[in-house]
Amino acid sequence: MTALTLSTAAASGLRADAIVVGVAKGAKGPVVAPGAESVDKAYDGKLASVLETLGASGGEGEVTKLPAPSGFKAPVVLAVGLGAVPEKDATYDPEVLRRAAGAAARALTGTKKAGFALPVEDAGHAGAIAEGALLGAYSFDAYKGNGETATTDGNAKAAKTAKGKGKDEKAAKAPLADVALLGGKPRDKAYKAAVERAIAVSEELNRARDLINTPPNDLDPEAFAAVATAAAKEHGVKIQVLDEKALAKGGFGGILGVGVGSDAPPRLVKLSYTSTKAKKHLAYIGKGITYDSGGISLKPAGHNETMKCDMSGAAAVFAAVISAARLGLEVNVTGWLALAENMPSGSATRPGDVLRMYSGKTVEVLNTDAEGRLVLADALAKASEDKPDAIVDVATLTGAMMMALGGRTFGILANDDAFRTSIHEIAEEVGEPSWPMPMPEHLRKGMDSPTADIANMGERMGGGLVAGLFLKEFVGEGITWAHLDIAGPAYNEAAPFGYTPKGGTGSAVRTLVRLAERTAAGDLG
Repeated sequence: MTALTLSTAAASGLRADAIVVGVAKGAKGPVVAPGAESVDKAYDGKLASVLETLGASGGEGEVTKLPAPSGFKAPVVLAVGLGAVPEKDATYDPEVLRRAAGAAARALTGTKKAGFALPVEDAGHAGAIAEGALLGAYSFDAYKGNGETATTDGNAKAAKTAKGKGKDEKAAKAPLADVALLGGKPRDKAYKAAVERAIAVSEELNRARDLINTPPNDLDPEAFAAVATAAAKEHGVKIQVLDEKALAKGGFGGILGVGVGSDAPPRLVKLSYTSTKAKKHLAYIGKGITYDSGGISLKPAGHNETMKCDMSGAAAVFAAVISAARLGLEVNVTGWLALAENMPSGSATRPGDVLRMYSGKTVEVLNTDAEGRLVLADALAKASEDKPDAIVDVATLTGAMMMALGGRTFGILANDDAFRTSIHEIAEEVGEPSWPMPMPEHLRKGMDSPTADIANMGERMGGGLVAGLFLKEFVGEGITWAHLDIAGPAYNEAAPFGYTPKGGTGSAVRTLVRLAERTAAGDLG
């Protein structure tokens, strides 16, 4: 993990490999952003014109490298675009700084140390830059070269040795090792707290990314549960793991029905973080399909390759609970990881089978590739028994949501309009694009079954909304609930951007953490 410190050093005197400055897009060309005044002065006030000569415009995410001025101990200045200059008396939005820091950190892969001289007007800006740099510096190279796989837990199955591709193959460049945040205030409590928060959340979010990126032959439900167990012990979180025997005894027909076709049996993991000062209790539930083949309703060719990411919801919940513990939030947070592998075999659930769920309801399985809602349904019913103040489930649930919102935005459905709005506002605040979605009651009729209480499929059009209506059936009476469908942003198959890498993104982690923080502060009623 990249190290990060607040520094009062002058940009010219910092012993580093690069100094990062911000450049904005002005009406008449690039404009050097606050924080880089001393760097601009060293260029005789002509840094903006030099950058313009090199083709820089200040557009968001644009990166330009140039030799450092005479007298600087760092050999390179890296200018990163911030987009449009803020309106008069306005400051840079934290998300703009977060993305810029991420783009700079990615551009500095293979570099040992960099000083970030971006606009820092308050502790919030410092935290955003820190978060962006730490998330942008992420890389997943565990299976490249001749070494052993990186692992989040030495006891997990994920500790297998990865086979290299040849002695002459060069190892991947290491991520930026050290970030010095210039212009910060190391002795200021607010600045220190903002940076410490950024470090904790970024480390856990990056751990979620590691889990998402780990191949399914090394991360099955048992291995995931082992990773969670090790982290829980490290951070004082209580953990309970139900194996296939306990699930059968408890009547978890949904989780068992999804996992029955695999040689890797399912697990239900309960992570409990408690605070002696807590007045509220949140329950987070994550879909954890460690590999989704579609089961008997096999996915078509071209749709299987990235299905290791179908446990992104569970990874997000896991990261959020551990983050809450590391931050010492004054709220109780329970995380439920519904883990299974969905495979076709002679023992697999068939289309037409009926499962009896933990709640006692029966479900006719019309499509075994609509499996995420089955594991979530059991976890929702179980979590409802604790009568939390609110439940939020997170899942890469439907391709329909991707069709509706694209690859960078997740959908929010809820049984309470105010709660749905709050989550949307929180997600936007932390830089995770989202959109509130409806749950039209007329779509519920499409899931009527002549054989069971409900079918796991309904109308094809509006499939993401149908899935939400299905889940709603298993939420305890009177409990506020929201469903986040992160199918689009959970896994980035395109080029990296900002602080978002290619592969697993850790989508929804920051939304869940901020929801817990606001609940602890009493801001959600």
